[in-house]
Amino acid sequence: MTHTAIADLASNAPRADLRHAPVRKFWFDDEAPARSLGAERRHRQERLAGAFRLFARYGFDQGLAGHITARDPEWPDHFWVNPLGLHFGRIRVSDLLLVNRHGEIVVGAGPVNQAAFAIHAAIHDARPDIVAAAHTHSLYGKAWSTLGRTLDPLTQDACAFYEDHALFDDFRGVVLDTSEGARIADALGEHKAVILKNHGILTAGPSVEAAAWWYIALDNACHTQLLAQAAGQPQPIPHDVAVLTHTQVGRPGGARYAFESLYAGLVKHEPDLLD
Repeated sequence: MTHTAIADLASNAPRADLRHAPVRKFWFDDEAPARSLGAERRHRQERLAGAFRLFARYGFDQGLAGHITARDPEWPDHFWVNPLGLHFGRIRVSDLLLVNRHGEIVVGAGPVNQAAFAIHAAIHDARPDIVAAAHTHSLYGKAWSTLGRTLDPLTQDACAFYEDHALFDDFRGVVLDTSEGARIADALGEHKAVILKNHGILTAGPSVEAAAWWYIALDNACHTQLLAQAAGQPQPIPHDVAVLTHTQVGRPGGARYAFESLYAGLVKHEPDLLD
């Protein structure tokens, strides 16, 4: 195409609308919009169902293991969770169970995963600020958990978890009792994630979107460090730079936007998840 033809195309292109005042916005500082209880419940259910489908796409769907929970906005001692035995890739909003603090199913047919109740009930009870928590037996999370240590700040992405994840190093088999769930909650503390030694990884956040995205990001960080250590001696980011980077990439607003970018495409191709 000649320079003249290119110039003609440019001259015929629609002009940009510059009528409104310029706005400076470089980061995701806005908060989620306020909703009615019903609208917020539906929002959490839809993102929860979407999170399961995304986890299936990432391969976080090992057997019967794995659960994500979302606190109900009206009854904060109840949470929504997946039924045991239904593949993550098939979960719809209508499949979700509402479970109370005693492990009893209030909405839905069940059954409920006993480990899901034992772990998540304790975390939701210990952390009123947490809306959602996610745990599966993802490959790289499991592999990293066998080392019995937290992650190093090797990359910008890994800094989202710098000094913001913990280690639970007291594996005693499948978690079936809320007392063990309470010990996991104690290890999690005020952090967004915890490495469960010889078990896997768990994340928690102030929204379903944050907890789910942080799980995806944490498994990726585990994968990255495993690869780096296999290749040689990784060189971590200095402490002061890692702390600064954590404040930049570790906030829940960014996690919410990252999740929504995946969720939008998911709903377009799998709208039945909203049923």
